[in-house]
Amino acid sequence: VQLVESGGDLVHTGESLRLSCAASGFSFDDYAIGWFRQAPGKLREGLTCITSDGTTYYADAVKGRFTMSRDNAKRTMSLQMNNLKPDDAAVYYCAAQPGCTMVAGWIVIGYDHRGQGTQVTVSS
Repeated sequence: VQLVESGGDLVHTGESLRLSCAASGFSFDDYAIGWFRQAPGKLREGLTCITSDGTTYYADAVKGRFTMSRDNAKRTMSLQMNNLKPDDAAVYYCAAQPGCTMVAGWIVIGYDHRGQGTQVTVSS
């Protein structure tokens, strides 16, 4: 099983960034997939989730700024992040989990598989 993220970078406030994730070694089509992040000293935050049938969920903190997509044929997912803020700086992880659940405006993180993460830095 492997999930490999790419696209992390240093950007300035207000700029955009696109993250990608390539998956292998498991039944990608059968899983909900999503992105979560973790900044130093903070809890993990579940940001986005797409179910196996294509329903998409966004955390309140990123709704309207982040857009997630999945391509089952290519076994890839992407996260387009616009209007980035310093609070968005974190290590971003892609993950595969049984389903998508939201609690208190955040995606519940309950992955079976996740990647190693890619660093996003946002300077003010």
